[in-house]
Amino acid sequence: RYEQRQDFAAVIQPFFRNTLLPLDSTSKPDMSFFAADCSHFSVRGYAEMAMALWNNMLEPVGEKQTYNNFTHDRSKLRCPNPEKPFLFTRRNSGFGNSDVNLESTESLVPYWAVIVTAVAGVLVGSL
Repeated sequence: RYEQRQDFAAVIQPFFRNTLLPLDSTSKPDMSFFAADCSHFSVRGYAEMAMALWNNMLEPVGEKQTYNNFTHDRSKLRCPNPEKPFLFTRRNSGFGNSDVNLESTESLVPYWAVIVTAVAGVLVGSL
């Protein structure tokens, strides 16, 4: 719908597509990323998501990272490229008016793995 607009773009930021539950040093879910209700992020979790979103916006369409590694490392926060100091859209990523091949951006993680991980996280959290 917005493909022909010069002043607006909608871009999917897939940083959360293949993200798995963060684990602590004992290979248990790291609850410091979650609020007391276990279904919302804590301040630390929101900070990680904000960094991943920012980095995704600075990556060209078709080359965006589809996971978040939860390293809590501020050095992974990217700065705009001096040659291309803008947020990437389909148009300025070189796709112009052509259709992006959405099949190349399909998840490498099966849908059931996300469900199993979520259920396991809830069970572990409730224990």
